[in-house]
Amino acid sequence: MKILLDYNLIELEGIVARFNEPKFRAKQLFEALQLGKSLDEINTLPKTFIEKLKQEYESQVVKVIKKQESSDGTVKFLFMLHDNNAIESVLMKYKYGYSVCLSTQVGCRMKCEFCASGINGLVRNLTAGEILAEVTYINAYLGGKLGENRKITNIVLMGTGEPLDNYDNVVKFLHLVNDENGLNISYRNISLSTSGLVPQIKALADEGIPVILTISLHSGTNVSRRKIMPIANRFTIEEILSACNYYYRKNKRRIVFEYILIKDITVTDNELKALIKLFRNNPFHLNLIMLNEVAGKSLQKITREEAENFKNELEKAGVSVTLRRTLGDDIDAACGQLRQKYMEDTKKEEKK
Repeated sequence: MKILLDYNLIELEGIVARFNEPKFRAKQLFEALQLGKSLDEINTLPKTFIEKLKQEYESQVVKVIKKQESSDGTVKFLFMLHDNNAIESVLMKYKYGYSVCLSTQVGCRMKCEFCASGINGLVRNLTAGEILAEVTYINAYLGGKLGENRKITNIVLMGTGEPLDNYDNVVKFLHLVNDENGLNISYRNISLSTSGLVPQIKALADEGIPVILTISLHSGTNVSRRKIMPIANRFTIEEILSACNYYYRKNKRRIVFEYILIKDITVTDNELKALIKLFRNNPFHLNLIMLNEVAGKSLQKITREEAENFKNELEKAGVSVTLRRTLGDDIDAACGQLRQKYMEDTKKEEKK
């Protein structure tokens, strides 16, 4: 069945007309869906119309099957989709408001060594409406409304999946979540993370959607990067930097490079020298991330003190760098961890 959250207001007007309902019903429907309501929860539309819609469209896009709450206020949601696939989203509280980290795919085909998301590969892409449903549910969970009365202030497309591997749906999601008739979240409050799909970075630049572009770099050399990120066999760091320069020229938006600190792999003297060479004389920012160790992976984290020392050496060399604040350490807050545990537990139950 289809998902009504996939459609913008104009598209919903066409659907409403097909059911011989007045045009204003489309806006009522659009607003109710953006408020996170299932079809059964909408009381502003005639019941007869709702029943007709339910024959063609899913009544509820996501259902929470598990929720983990951290002592620092971080909340991780495990959502079930209509086809019994599971995805996860994270709610994070900051001084400026609430930020949500969203999944864009069920699983991931990138298979980065440090991430749990790609352990079982890619199952399928999420539709624009399924990505949006993560936001609408969490906004409603916080008691938020639409526009200025929403609770969600920022969005990070950095959960399960590679956003630019699901390009068309992600671009449509960005338009939907920015719609002035709905949540109306500014593009400038949205970050999109990619492992470095060069053609899609350039295509996104041409879209004219000024989101903050975040690059999962994780190594300063092509040789080392290929060992932990298979996508590095397709695109070199030089090609990624060229695409980022193109994006920067087109959108004048800040570009952030993410760098996971892995003991004896990404935290070495050679890596330090490579990063200084890459970032000392460009307008980009380097964000260091503490590793979340994944079960079944041999990668090890470093101490916070070691991370601070690594950051200080970069700063001394003139690199714009920060060490990311860690959230949700006492729950499965890293990408793919909660979903992976759920899948493993489900398989164990099926074997009993």
